[in-house]
Amino acid sequence: MSERTAPRTAPLRARAEIDLAALRANVRALRAHAPGAALMAVVKSEAYGHGAVPCARAAVAAGADWLGTATPEEALALRAAGLPGRIMCWLWTPGGPWREAIEADLDVSVSGMWALREVTEAARRADRPARVQLKADTGLGRGGCQPGDDWAELVQEALRAEAEGLLRVTGLWSHFACADEPGHPSIAAQLGRFREMVVYAEEQGARPEVRHIANSPATLTLPESHFDLVRTGIATYGVSPSPELGTPADFGLRPVMTLSASLALVKHVPGGHGVSYGHRYVTPGDTTLGLVPLGYADGIPRHASSAGPVLVEGKWRTIAGRVAMDQFVVDLGGDEPAPGAEAVLFGPGDRGEPTAEDWAQAAGTIAYEIVTRIGTRVPRVYVNEEQDG
Repeated sequence: MSERTAPRTAPLRARAEIDLAALRANVRALRAHAPGAALMAVVKSEAYGHGAVPCARAAVAAGADWLGTATPEEALALRAAGLPGRIMCWLWTPGGPWREAIEADLDVSVSGMWALREVTEAARRADRPARVQLKADTGLGRGGCQPGDDWAELVQEALRAEAEGLLRVTGLWSHFACADEPGHPSIAAQLGRFREMVVYAEEQGARPEVRHIANSPATLTLPESHFDLVRTGIATYGVSPSPELGTPADFGLRPVMTLSASLALVKHVPGGHGVSYGHRYVTPGDTTLGLVPLGYADGIPRHASSAGPVLVEGKWRTIAGRVAMDQFVVDLGGDEPAPGAEAVLFGPGDRGEPTAEDWAQAAGTIAYEIVTRIGTRVPRVYVNEEQDG
């Protein structure tokens, strides 16, 4: 991911400004929502598109106790960048870099017997114990070990390997399916199942350092789910995990990313002029068009064609016609901003600009996807890098 620091006036085609002061404030706010638990800042997928290493550093500076990634490669990259402390990774496939993870002192997730066998063999080769967290499938139906005999076998074999000095069971964990849907019956069912699976493991002799199931929405709304550790992903970046739960401001959060571009062209066209591929938009009368040099190659969703909002010179404009690979057009309604004028696609909303949630609504998706999909052609420009105070 492109990474640079530049003043706001830098003449860039486009920029994703990342406000690290907002990220640090979000971490502090999230810790206040779960005062009895440690906090893991999840920085997978380049910190949801914001840049993993700068955001990880900011999160740790603000008090995050753990960092979390999906893949081991993401976690190893954090270690290579000098990030200390506890880092967990959970998305493994057979033949993964188990030994490298053990030697980097990562916490690795194990959901089944194949993974337990591979990590114990890697621990033998490394001649040091692995830090292993056992994942329970309490109802999400993705990763994790099924309750009953499967969980019993995994726990017992893990504890046997622990007795041999090959690993340390550092955690027991799971993940919610519907925590972003208040009152969904699966929430209570998953919590109950998780408690049962934890009790079984501990009765067998497991002594985990942390037990955790809470993601961003559960951290914000389900204090009974906090246990020893909460894992905050999208909320770390100031995006609400669900409009039904509340806006970022409702939870004391602030969006971290502002995406903008410089208008590449402003021109007059007559009425009846087709715009972009397929002429899905035809100008209703004489007008001006602005060319925004961002497209689906940069992560702008094509599903937002004729719907995505953009702020230009204080006014909301809407994408005119289809989003192309590198560009899209907005109808400026006769206004004549100069080429190079700023077009703000989304940000915190302070200046009247759209938010990531507005784009999610326009594209029929979730705000997670809007920020995470912004591509590597868009430089990340980090502001407020110095720790507050």
